Amino acid sequence: MPSAVYQRNNTDAVAQQIVVSSSENEYFNLLIPAIKDAGSSGRGQRLLQSLGQYSAGRETEIEGICGANHQGFVLSVSQLLQTRAESVALTREILGLNQSIKSSTETLAQQKKSLVESRIVRQNINGAEDALQDCLEVLRLANRVYDLLAQKSYYSALRALEELQKIQLQKITPYKIAELVQKSVPATNKLIADAVMDDLNTWLFRIRETSEFIGEVAFFHTEQRRTRQKGRAEKVTTLNNFKLNSAVEYVADEDEEFDVLDNDDLKVDFTPLFECMHIHDALGQIDKFKLDYAATRRQQKDLLMPTSITLVDADSASLSQLLEGVAGFSIIEKSTMLKAPNLRSLADIDELWDSMCQTAMVLVSNALFQVNNAELLLKIKGVIALFIQTMSTWGYAVRSLDTFLMTLFDRYAELLKRRFSDDFQEIVSTDDYMPMPIHKPDEYDKVVNVSWYTPEKSREELRFPCVLPFSQMYPLCCIDIRNFLNQFYFFSDDHFQHPKIIDDTLKVALDELLCEKVCQSLVDRLSTQYLGQIVQILINLEHFEIACKELEQLLVAARSNASAGGSIILKATVEFRSSKKTAEKRIFELVNSKIDDLIGTAEYDWTASTLETEPSNYMQTLTRYLSNIMTTVLLGLPTEIKELIYFDALSHAATMILSLPLSPEVRSINPHGVAALAKDVQYLTEFVDTLENPILKENLDELQQTVSLMQAENSDDFYDMATRNKKYGRVDAINGPILLEK
Repeated sequence: MPSAVYQRNNTDAVAQQIVVSSSENEYFNLLIPAIKDAGSSGRGQRLLQSLGQYSAGRETEIEGICGANHQGFVLSVSQLLQTRAESVALTREILGLNQSIKSSTETLAQQKKSLVESRIVRQNINGAEDALQDCLEVLRLANRVYDLLAQKSYYSALRALEELQKIQLQKITPYKIAELVQKSVPATNKLIADAVMDDLNTWLFRIRETSEFIGEVAFFHTEQRRTRQKGRAEKVTTLNNFKLNSAVEYVADEDEEFDVLDNDDLKVDFTPLFECMHIHDALGQIDKFKLDYAATRRQQKDLLMPTSITLVDADSASLSQLLEGVAGFSIIEKSTMLKAPNLRSLADIDELWDSMCQTAMVLVSNALFQVNNAELLLKIKGVIALFIQTMSTWGYAVRSLDTFLMTLFDRYAELLKRRFSDDFQEIVSTDDYMPMPIHKPDEYDKVVNVSWYTPEKSREELRFPCVLPFSQMYPLCCIDIRNFLNQFYFFSDDHFQHPKIIDDTLKVALDELLCEKVCQSLVDRLSTQYLGQIVQILINLEHFEIACKELEQLLVAARSNASAGGSIILKATVEFRSSKKTAEKRIFELVNSKIDDLIGTAEYDWTASTLETEPSNYMQTLTRYLSNIMTTVLLGLPTEIKELIYFDALSHAATMILSLPLSPEVRSINPHGVAALAKDVQYLTEFVDTLENPILKENLDELQQTVSLMQAENSDDFYDMATRNKKYGRVDAINGPILLEK
């Protein structure tokens, strides 16, 4: 439609355009919109006036034309009247149409108003429906929070509550329900926090109950590592230098992966802890949670430590339970720190660890007096060493425990010394002090293997039964000494960081036992009057001295790298050597005492009237005695000692025989008396010659020269220095004149 042709604000122009339209269609196309527009805008009357004016103008114009041409005018008037009649009819139609349009417009306006009102109601309904849906969504989400809480999905519940608060509640802010729900949010947060803490407390309780089993599993794993390391060391000896938890051991054992907290026997799930952390972090309460968690763990630590333990129960069960519990607790702490570094600091964990270690050491120290058995104490040390190695694997400081092992070692050394002291005392006191008889080759092998003894003959040359030079106490003491050494070094097995202490303590303890319980006991028994027993003691002392020298070499070979180098000298070696001298002196005393007794029976008649043809009885008994003791009692002594005893005995005998004529009771001596003495001296000299030792004859030089002086026809030779030095050089310058005078 060419709506731009007409102008709605110019009614006259519109009326003119209508009238001058070139066709009927154009006429109606212009007329109808003009009527509609005039009707709606209230300018219908104006439009009629414009059309009337146009019609009047046309009539005037027509009248002018008709004045010139009447006929034509009349005709035109007729046509005009007709046109006017049609125009009036058209006007009526237009007015009717205008009225109709006006009625329709009012109806349309009423309907539009009703539609607008309906739309408003609809919008209100839709708004109410949306608000209701939002409220229902809030309630649904609120119920969802409690459902998740019941399902223990605490983090999901917290996220749902956060969504409810930050998103859903914003949609229903104008409504009262939003205020009610908003007020319930803090209570719900606390409900979630309490629920997750309840679960955490349950988890902590189960962890505390499981701590001992965790420690047991950790100990078992450490024991397996020990076994594998020993197996590797047996194959490659250089690995003996690398202990458990060394870098080499870690590398060698890296293929044997084992998680103490996640294995076939045990699985520890940290989910409750992590969930509790997340919840409190989301609630902005993480600092409070850390403090509460730390306080709870301290309380659990206190509950874990008993007030006392016993160390004399079977398999050290009480101590094992204590240390397994501490180990399990500490492993959980370390794992917690590794998995959640922000929750537990190293300082907190070390504080708990140090506290538990100190308490454990106090408990063990208080119960240590119960232990009177070294083997039991060794088991206790083994449990503690296993604990130390296990916790060292987890990076805990074990220096205080290493130091505590020294306390155990002191007690262990004391118990060993006490036990072996009693053993040595019993061996020494019950010995028969007779050479040890051997009946079978296997008995001989056992004795030789345990004793420090080098036989003079090979085993093949021996004939059984045979007799060994030492008494039975020597191999028994050797066995105890070896056991003492081994049990001392048993303490260093598995784990002990102070091997030098063992070396030093062992040397001192061994010296004490050998000096006080063996050597001194043997010396105390030298007071006996039985020469055979004293000789056996001397032989035993000789072998103990040899054993001490061997022990010195053994201690050098066995000592640790931490000990200073160089040789080791046992005080016992010197003590046994000195005691040998004491035993020798005691033998000299008894032999000389017997010689004194025999010579004391001499009955010389210094003024006899007849010449004696046989040696004196005492001399025959004396030589027989000396011969017998050398082939019986002194047979087991080393040759040099026997020769020394012979030397001393002959020297003493010569001195005692020489003292007979020098006795103040002998006032004079005739040639028959001198001859009797000379015969006895000659008999003694012949006996010494049978010994085939020229040195022994030197003991008789003074006696022989003195007798020769007494038999000399010219006594003046004694006073001639040249002759005296040649013939009587050993004669005492004082005794010679006395005897010559008699």
